[in-house]
Amino acid sequence: MGQGAVGPAGVLSLAGVLSLAGVLAGGDSGVQPAGTPLPLDVRVTDPAGRDALSHGRGVDCWEVRKRNSSEWCRFIQSNPDCRLDGGFLDYLEGVFCVFPPRLLPLAVTLYALWLLYLFVILGVTAEKFFCPNLSAISTNLKLSHNVAVFSLTASLHGVTFLAFGNGAPDVFSAVVAFSDPRTAGLAIGAIFGAGVFVTTVVAGGIALVKPFTAASRPFLRDAIFYMVAVFLTFMVLYFGRITLGEALGYLGLYVFYVFTVVLCTWIHRRQRGEGLPPPRLWEPEMLTDAEEQESSGTNSGDYGEEYRPLLPTQETSLRILTSALSPLDYRKWRRKPWYWRLFKVFKVPVELVLLLTVPVVDPDKDDLNWKRPLNCLHVLTSPLLFVLTLKSGTYGLYQIQGVFPVWGLVALVGSVLAIITFLITSNEEPPKYHCVFAFLGFLASAMWINAAATELVNILRTLGIIFQLSNTVLGLTLLAWGNSIGDTFSDLTMARQGYPRMAFSACFGGIIFNILVGVGLGCLLQMTSSQLVVKLEPDSLLVWILAGALGLSLVFSFVSVPAQCFQLGKAYGVCLILYYLAFLCVALLTEFRVIRLSGI
Repeated sequence: MGQGAVGPAGVLSLAGVLSLAGVLAGGDSGVQPAGTPLPLDVRVTDPAGRDALSHGRGVDCWEVRKRNSSEWCRFIQSNPDCRLDGGFLDYLEGVFCVFPPRLLPLAVTLYALWLLYLFVILGVTAEKFFCPNLSAISTNLKLSHNVAVFSLTASLHGVTFLAFGNGAPDVFSAVVAFSDPRTAGLAIGAIFGAGVFVTTVVAGGIALVKPFTAASRPFLRDAIFYMVAVFLTFMVLYFGRITLGEALGYLGLYVFYVFTVVLCTWIHRRQRGEGLPPPRLWEPEMLTDAEEQESSGTNSGDYGEEYRPLLPTQETSLRILTSALSPLDYRKWRRKPWYWRLFKVFKVPVELVLLLTVPVVDPDKDDLNWKRPLNCLHVLTSPLLFVLTLKSGTYGLYQIQGVFPVWGLVALVGSVLAIITFLITSNEEPPKYHCVFAFLGFLASAMWINAAATELVNILRTLGIIFQLSNTVLGLTLLAWGNSIGDTFSDLTMARQGYPRMAFSACFGGIIFNILVGVGLGCLLQMTSSQLVVKLEPDSLLVWILAGALGLSLVFSFVSVPAQCFQLGKAYGVCLILYYLAFLCVALLTEFRVIRLSGI
């Protein structure tokens, strides 16, 4: 997703937190008999009528479109395979029971719009709330932007917290998809599909926008690690299962990748005889909305004198609260074009809800973004968000002794703590324990991302049933495109602003995190003490085409980039984009069984 300015820290320092959030917030996957691998289906339902795998859930839900429209609702309500695990909305019952058959196009249109809005929610949450809190956590853990031992700011920053922040929606989507055997194909399709898209369309677009000379050693290093990760996944699919050791191996390979980046950068600087370099930014100066708002406020040279009061005043708590909850900067609004304003209007409801529930700590500000009335409100709203999104509200709605709901108890305790915090703090200076709000904001934003990812996976499965499309093709198209659109715009913007090498490196470095942590963590969270094997059965030609296309694109770049002496121009970009178009055509022809092998 969008590029975020986050601090340099090892992602493993928060792996336990992420694992806990994934375990608690993931859907129920069921418990298999001891000794039996957990089945995660990557098979494709045959649109011509042959079922893939019923998982013991009765008739496959894809059969609903083959029945008379008058039987749709009864079929959906009575078939266990049509039950969506997790999520707040039952999209299948909505489209087949609430909407009459003649309004099916309207239902599909509304679902498509809601799908786009879910991608907006994921992007806004990751960029403006998840990544800034990661930066604050890294600062509070004394992992500042100048690592004292190695001074490897850019390298460590990029492969750990920056990759974690940018890849959070992708990883959460993979974890949610792996949690249900019927949607595991979405995870495989999205991880491989996003890899093909980023390494061809995005990388090729960078070369078209601004021809450049690629950094030789980082490119070769990242390409080799990514090819190893793809090969491991290919072998897992070939053998049809992933063991505990293999799942841990994915995570261990990413740790080894981080170590390799740190070591190579340190050796490179030692060879050049450099001491501590001056602080550098991992990415160019691209102001986010919050930064632009700050630069156009009272500290800005353009507007500061005009809007600064003549005499120092002390703002009231009510004024601080209203200004902190306003997602719009009216001076900035007047300067922006109409399309920016239109998109901003769509983002305002999301930003307002997030501002109410997710605290943000900004170490770069003098007051650390301390907003006393709003932060005190977060003491109440963030825990409420946690219990109401955990297991889609199952725990929050639980009645204690059959009388008092859990959410009521959380609201009562949160209210007391909020009042105490308000009484013992001041508007002017943040308290010493303000860093706690960074961890609170990290957890709250993670719960929002997980909730949005759960709805995303459920609505994609619903669209697949409506249009008789496999989860794999939905993953490699809609889910992969949606999760990659932020990277596409940010990388192309970096290239236009004169940073094509940085953007090109991000194409390969970021997706290594997605595949290793996405597959490793996604499968690891589905294992139990008695089930240490997860079964993956890709009974479809499309899965092999997808894996082969990703491997071939990496081999093409690995060979052609050094052959061009790392001078990448428009010819290279055109070849990559044509390759992706050819792959997409083959994938769609395979999905609709124009291309097929006998026996599949």
